Amino acid sequence: MNPEAINLLQAELGANGLPYTIPIHPNLVHLTLGLFIIAIVFDTLGAMFGFQKPLFKIFAIPAIRSNFFDVGWYNLLAASIITVFTVAAGFYEMMLANPITDIKSAWGLDAMTTMLWHGVGGVFLFAFMVGMTIWRGFQRYIWRKERTIQVQWSYLGVGIFMLFLLFLHGTLGAQIAAEFGVHNTADQLLKIGQEAQLLPPSQS
Repeated sequence: MNPEAINLLQAELGANGLPYTIPIHPNLVHLTLGLFIIAIVFDTLGAMFGFQKPLFKIFAIPAIRSNFFDVGWYNLLAASIITVFTVAAGFYEMMLANPITDIKSAWGLDAMTTMLWHGVGGVFLFAFMVGMTIWRGFQRYIWRKERTIQVQWSYLGVGIFMLFLLFLHGTLGAQIAAEFGVHNTADQLLKIGQEAQLLPPSQS
């Protein structure tokens, strides 16, 4: 890439190292997580509806088992679609990252290793989520279309395991921002100030 183009791009970046005020990736991540968590929770509630039915009657909640599965399916589908943009924004913002390099995270990893694992993990989790959506679609429309319980217990088990993987992956992302200062406005301003103090008077 042309060095002049790189310098021009860097000159247009804000204090957080991005050409816009608020990072997009972290916000989309929380949307993805929320949709996926709701999908697994509601599918689980639908599968266990028989145990909760008396409780719904006590509180006069007009709940139907199929409604839980509808919420689970549409939230999972939305999560898969949103995650396309989540991953794309993540890679774009990672290319503009300027991490603090002289420290290690709470897990003992340096900045580049943490970002590498987070990037590769993001692609893996996206593929995993799309696979789960296809699996869920087959259950909804073909395999268990006529059954009362629309999802398999193995599907719910994989979904809960996926929540654990998302927790680990999200922790890596949090370390990138909080510990390495990537696209963190306050950390980057402090870093710029420290570097300016180290420069000779003629260059600062």
